Amino acid sequence: MWLSFVDKLVFQWLGMAPKAHFTQALHFFIYDSVKVLFLLSVIIFLISLVRTWLPPEKTRKILGHKRTLVGNVLAALFGIITPFCSCSAVPLFIGLVEAGVPLGVTFSFLISSPMINEIALVMLWGMFGWKIALLYIGSGLVIAITAGYIIGKLRLEKWVEDFVYQAKVGAAPEEEWTFKYRAIYARDYMLDILKKVWPYVLIGIGVGGVIHGFVPQAFLARYAGKGNLFAVPLAVLIGIPLYSNAAGMVPVVKALLDKGLALGTALAFMMSVIGASFPEMVILRKVLKPQLLAVFFGTLTIGIIIVGYIFNWLI
Repeated sequence: MWLSFVDKLVFQWLGMAPKAHFTQALHFFIYDSVKVLFLLSVIIFLISLVRTWLPPEKTRKILGHKRTLVGNVLAALFGIITPFCSCSAVPLFIGLVEAGVPLGVTFSFLISSPMINEIALVMLWGMFGWKIALLYIGSGLVIAITAGYIIGKLRLEKWVEDFVYQAKVGAAPEEEWTFKYRAIYARDYMLDILKKVWPYVLIGIGVGGVIHGFVPQAFLARYAGKGNLFAVPLAVLIGIPLYSNAAGMVPVVKALLDKGLALGTALAFMMSVIGASFPEMVILRKVLKPQLLAVFFGTLTIGIIIVGYIFNWLI
């Protein structure tokens, strides 16, 4: 229904030529802006409501009793529904370690939480459909679980800064909320997130619209398609120094895919930007010694590249 309205608005009411570059860019921008913001509002509210039953203290208690692979799986799953950004990396890391969560399990959580977030999930679902969204979740979980498991097996606790094990994070008292209060919290959280991300959504969709309307159809297919063996690692290396959130990245990725960029290459690029960014590396250096920081980001980067190649091969 929304697509029909946008078609009528752009092609009939505004009288724009369907094949013109600017027309295609404008149609892309209008159609995706409203659809994505609506989906974000609904899904963020629902996920925020679920989160009220999983406060940080409860998460630390659950993960603190898990070991090896089971802990990595649970930590990665918790990461999907737990809010986390680069600015909270240090206190979150200290809190998990102080609560007795194994180092490898902690890293599974730290990888999963920023990489697989509700904004990316909603936007991927709305723009590409549920199959691509599930592929994104599945690949992110595999990376988080595998990287955390490997780091745990290497027993690299000696490369965590000494003060981390001496820090004490107080346990917050658990409160029993009524459903009405949970719903109010979810509504307020949803509005707060929308206020923060809507400029990135519109900027990302705007950039995607320009790519969609003006980049030649065969350009990316020729230089960054499946036939280029180095396209995936190059995309990851380009993405790591960048800093953006999923709200700004997904529309750009959609436009790149429309122009012929291979799916695995596009997903690898997005994951490197939102899950292995340079700013996060700088922040985590406060609690990790250089050796462990190198192992963490090296393992994460290799995992993202492998996933990119697998998706390019399968799809």
